[in-house]
Amino acid sequence: MKNKMSYGDDYKTLPLTTIGNGVTIQVCEDVFQYTNAFVNVFFIGHSNVGDYVVVDAGVPGGAKDIIEAAQSIYGTKKPKAILLTHGHFDHVGSIIELIDYWQVQVYAHPLELPYLTGKERYPEPDPSVEGGLLAKISSLFPNEPIQIIEHVSALPEGEVPFLESFQWIHTPGHTPGHVSFFREHDRCLLVGDAFTTVRQDQLYETIVQKQEVNGPPRYFTTDWNEAEKSIVNLQKLEPLVAVTGHGVPVSGEELTSGLTALIANFKEVYKPDYGRYVE
Repeated sequence: MKNKMSYGDDYKTLPLTTIGNGVTIQVCEDVFQYTNAFVNVFFIGHSNVGDYVVVDAGVPGGAKDIIEAAQSIYGTKKPKAILLTHGHFDHVGSIIELIDYWQVQVYAHPLELPYLTGKERYPEPDPSVEGGLLAKISSLFPNEPIQIIEHVSALPEGEVPFLESFQWIHTPGHTPGHVSFFREHDRCLLVGDAFTTVRQDQLYETIVQKQEVNGPPRYFTTDWNEAEKSIVNLQKLEPLVAVTGHGVPVSGEELTSGLTALIANFKEVYKPDYGRYVE
């Protein structure tokens, strides 16, 4: 069965490119963040060894840039796998081209597999949700499933493929099978969209990447109770550095105080007061 993606082009007319677009930075000893338009892709692996994995797959049309970013670190060596935090369009947008180029296996939480094998589409984004301009125009964002059934497997229980020092953590709320990745020895945390470090529903703050420990993107989050629980569980890990699907890395006291404020004010400030998926 051929890999398939059926996203339309309406969202491509939106000015969704941040000031960090195309930039690669090192955030932990062997963790690199590459910003693809308005979403982050991660490479995990020492540059002098060459073995690495990719976390998430950027926006549609971003494959060439993602491949070039990986090659700038690891040369022509292909990754061992692509790991997905979840399957929203901005995290799997280039995955079919990356699979075709690298001939690599993909891993995701079992609850995400229906959205990656053509069986289910995500709930529609909610333009009625409280928030800024990006929330209001979120109906343009695609929610169709992709079809990579021959290349995707469930994450094995208790381990992360090719990353022995990491563990994966189920962090639902933004999507049912959303996961985050954590390494104990340096307390490095990759959270996907479990929380963000930018106000993702605000166009200006997204473009300039204004740093703010914030909740998951409002217009695509469907279970706010689970989202809050997931952030609480991530705080209990006491991370020293966190990298997110949207925004800039945050560490130290900024991360600690930011997570504390996020949890303390989650219902009053970060959870929307109204919207399709708000009780």
